[in-house]
Amino acid sequence: MSAGAMQFGVGVGSSNMCGVTLMNNQNGYVVAEVMGAKDDVTITEYPSMIRVDGGNVLVFDFGEITDALGTPFDLTDFEEIMSTHYGRMVHFDDRTMLFANPEDAAEYIDFDLKPVQ
Repeated sequence: MSAGAMQFGVGVGSSNMCGVTLMNNQNGYVVAEVMGAKDDVTITEYPSMIRVDGGNVLVFDFGEITDALGTPFDLTDFEEIMSTHYGRMVHFDDRTMLFANPEDAAEYIDFDLKPVQ
């Protein structure tokens, strides 16, 4: 094991976390504010970005965000303010979902959970 692995630790299991990095602008701030009101979501603000991290599943409901912004918000707006993500991302017309584990997203991404023989 390398010195870095011993110092910082290495895990082969899931962190059960997922999240996105948003632009720190008006829309990004409002999206982070909406998400921060949800259970098990952590918001971290930096000068040029906002981290939104959550456990297991994050749901960005475009209706909730539209209500908070006072102007329509959809997938194109979300993609404009999001720069990175971790976790399995699934887009719908009315929301975007992130899953910490691919198994949790299996029904949406055609992920086969059957073992290979």
